[in-house]
Amino acid sequence: MSDPTPNRNPEIKYKQLFINNEWVDAQSGRTFPTLNPCTGEVICEIQEADKADVDVAVAAARSAFKIGSAWRTMDASKRAALITKFADLLERDKEYIASLETLDNGKPFLDSVDDIGATIDCFRYFAGWCDKITGQTIPVDGSYFTFTRREPVGVCGQIIPWNYPLAMVSWKWAPALACGCTIVLKPAEQTPITALYAGALIKEAGFPPGVVNIVPGFGPTAGAAIAEHMDVDKVAFTGSTEVGHLIMQAAGRSNLKRVSLELGGKSPLIILADADVEDAAMWAHAAIMTNHGQNCCAGSRTFVQEGIYDKFVEVSKTLAENRMVGDPYDVMTQQGPQVDEAQFKKILDMIKSGKDEGAKLQYGGERWGDKGYFIKPTVFSDVTDNMRIAREEIFGPVQSIIKFRDVEEVLERANATKYGLAAGVITNDINKALMLSQKLQAGSVWVNCYDIVTSQTPFGGYKMSGQGRELGEEALKQYTETKTVTIKIPQKNS
Repeated sequence: MSDPTPNRNPEIKYKQLFINNEWVDAQSGRTFPTLNPCTGEVICEIQEADKADVDVAVAAARSAFKIGSAWRTMDASKRAALITKFADLLERDKEYIASLETLDNGKPFLDSVDDIGATIDCFRYFAGWCDKITGQTIPVDGSYFTFTRREPVGVCGQIIPWNYPLAMVSWKWAPALACGCTIVLKPAEQTPITALYAGALIKEAGFPPGVVNIVPGFGPTAGAAIAEHMDVDKVAFTGSTEVGHLIMQAAGRSNLKRVSLELGGKSPLIILADADVEDAAMWAHAAIMTNHGQNCCAGSRTFVQEGIYDKFVEVSKTLAENRMVGDPYDVMTQQGPQVDEAQFKKILDMIKSGKDEGAKLQYGGERWGDKGYFIKPTVFSDVTDNMRIAREEIFGPVQSIIKFRDVEEVLERANATKYGLAAGVITNDINKALMLSQKLQAGSVWVNCYDIVTSQTPFGGYKMSGQGRELGEEALKQYTETKTVTIKIPQKNS
């Protein structure tokens, strides 16, 4: 197979709302720009949905979900075939979609290709679940026959972030569609283009009208309308912990809709003194620098045992110095720009706080180039637990290296955070690895690796990193209701 070829100027085919399998303008007539983060220039104008448009989209989703509709009466195997067809269309257009993703998000083209590949895998994985979502027979007391059914939860509002635009579509759509739900999706306003193209492929694949609807817009308007809507049965959100609070509050004020949340993180990566320093430093570098640091489970607190600390800092500095920043369409580039000006300024402010609070800047700490939202890979050593860069989610390419003495001490420090999304351990001592993996308060713990996320494995957080799980069989629980059916068994022949 030939290497993927990027298109630096991909045609933007869809800029409207996608409702009931049709492309429509926002009722207000308003649009908003989506920007190229490499230059800050406008790519195109996107129709801006607000509450009125969300109402129409929810009505379409409700109609598609009604008893007797084509979607509700469709065989599970037929649902699987539609999801598989959609995945095939994604694969057909993989290079074009990856070019769109890089244009709108700024991530290196080859990273976008990998993301689209993971997206395809996710849809194919959940297609396989469609006819395997089963209930139980339960031996209750008395002359009764009791069984359970797993039924779709209903109309699902889904709100996704900008860091993995199409991959986040798959994490939300795939399990919801496998379970037979209908969808109203709000993509991030920074990166709506690939989600809208996915809507075109939904229609081409043959999904009935109203099963999937897409309403690009802003959180306080379109997002809030979804979270508060009385005819949305469940909302799934990936994003900041701060907005997660608002989603929960909106659900409580409205119809007590079900909520699943995948939120922020400040994940510890613990490196013990018995580890190979070069290998550990490479894993730690990837743990924080991947996707420009714009990763909810990034290893953003690098705890290193004192016996190898100085050597580890030296190797980490060299890795940052050698990291290729620049044009994301160049196959040699490892890091493109941050997604927008707001993130760019936030990260630089966090870097300034690290300097001001006494962390030692080993490399980076400033913008790269003279246009766009590029930031040099940044490495701090001598970081302490009370510094902002050790406490707050930066969501940027900033490594904070923290020294520790013994395992008991680092375990307590690693868990001393409001977050609990992920953690990592690098060691050659299996006993310490097992102990730490059990006692770390995190939804995912990686040992001698980091950020290994697959369609088959559940992903989500402890504490204020969210509730519920994405991916794997666990994700199906977020999109189904369990119904108990009990039938009296006659004791005499009639």
